[in-house]
Amino acid sequence: MTKDLIDRINSIPPLPKTFIEINNIYNNPNGTISDISKVVEEDPMLVANILKIANSPLYNLRAEIKSVSQAVSLLGMKEIKALSAVISAKKLLKVDMEPYGIEPEKFAHLSNMQGALAKIWFKNINLQKEDILFMAVLLQETGKIIIADEVIKNDESYQFKSEIDLSVDVSQVEKSFVGISSAEVTAKIFKHWGFDDFTVNIIHYSNDYQNAPQEYKEYALYLKIIRISISINSPLSDRNIAISENILQKENKNTEAFLNAIDIIKDKYKGTY
Repeated sequence: MTKDLIDRINSIPPLPKTFIEINNIYNNPNGTISDISKVVEEDPMLVANILKIANSPLYNLRAEIKSVSQAVSLLGMKEIKALSAVISAKKLLKVDMEPYGIEPEKFAHLSNMQGALAKIWFKNINLQKEDILFMAVLLQETGKIIIADEVIKNDESYQFKSEIDLSVDVSQVEKSFVGISSAEVTAKIFKHWGFDDFTVNIIHYSNDYQNAPQEYKEYALYLKIIRISISINSPLSDRNIAISENILQKENKNTEAFLNAIDIIKDKYKGTY
């Protein structure tokens, strides 16, 4: 990893006051939905983004969500915390995804699709895993923003994009250009921001789950599967789904729930990826 990249990560400003307040309320046993709603309502950009996401296929709610209090009540404090983390991170970082060949809106859309896959896959299997994975999934591609900026600074966007277009493993392209994968960059960013070690480590090991400490291994595996299945360069392609299924089989994981979740995601997001 280049010194410039390390310096860039270390110089990222702290997460905004709004997220810190939301996080403190969430961690306070006496914190309430009303407390979080009041904090969110003081940040117009956060309000707009949460309402946009709440009304997206990520949640597929029957009625339109029109207020912050309604969104917080329906989604719950943990999900609002996760969404505010993602929105705050992207607000702080300059988002130019040209080297990856997609617009920022598409990048955000794919992140939401990944989050939806985590929720659908695990909602009837293990709610604890769903809770842990949801935020990690929404955060795990954040490092691509930093890598894209580094590639642009090095005037290598065309070469980078050409290799991304043809690659099965995007992380290998990232490493060949900047010496580190976006998952590792993401982990360093969120460590810099003081996120819990478990979230940081499952993201860090998601490209190398086989060598992860046992407590992180399974979660890191699932992050990798979700990232491959809805990859930035070939989301929900037959090739990527087959690769994911093969990895799960190799690790003796049941594939039925995963494949069912993929079918639901394809239907929910039809024509948008």
